[in-house]
Amino acid sequence: MKIKENIEAILDDIQLLSPYPEKVKLVAVTKYVDCSTIEKVLNNGALLLGENKVQVLREKEENLRDFSIKPKWHFIGNLQRNKVKYIVPFIEMIHSVNKLSLAQEIDERAKKSGRVVDILIEINIFEEESKSGYQYDEFLNDIPELLKLKNIAIKGLMTMAPNIDDKNYIQNGFKRLRELKEFLNFKYFNNSLTELSMGMSNDYKIALKEGATLIRIGSKIFN
Repeated sequence: MKIKENIEAILDDIQLLSPYPEKVKLVAVTKYVDCSTIEKVLNNGALLLGENKVQVLREKEENLRDFSIKPKWHFIGNLQRNKVKYIVPFIEMIHSVNKLSLAQEIDERAKKSGRVVDILIEINIFEEESKSGYQYDEFLNDIPELLKLKNIAIKGLMTMAPNIDDKNYIQNGFKRLRELKEFLNFKYFNNSLTELSMGMSNDYKIALKEGATLIRIGSKIFN
């Protein structure tokens, strides 16, 4: 497992492919590795860690609490409302907010914790039935209510591409998400949307070219 070399290769790709590499952050997806392996990731400069299951995230957060390098945890999976309370006290960002009721639950729990939690709105830009995420029209309808929530900060958009070989199709989807962010910034958010979370191990190079600011990489780091 060449973690150091793999991370360096990804960072090189960011510099090479992104139109604004200084804005791009690597989220190391650690859902398949143990804490000793995560320590190697932290030692090699990847401080943002992504997990997709609440119970696993809680256990890893607790086990790494005394490690000399402090990670920043991102939740990247489908989040159930009844589990929000377990991660709100420490989570850095939630990538996968896909309905108003979930945003309201995060807001309520964040208020009780005395925090403002950064979130991303997950958009099902590829319109896959098997994927969660807002449909565009549903999100537009919910924006007025979302903007009333004071203990969440909507930082940008997130999407997941289908696992297919059609690079043009994936690129067009990522481009549409970027253009949607630009429109939403103009129309509703006064340029406060700064993040685009898109691209994983098999398609992050395409995402970088289309303006991703957060890339979620797992197997590329650990293989």
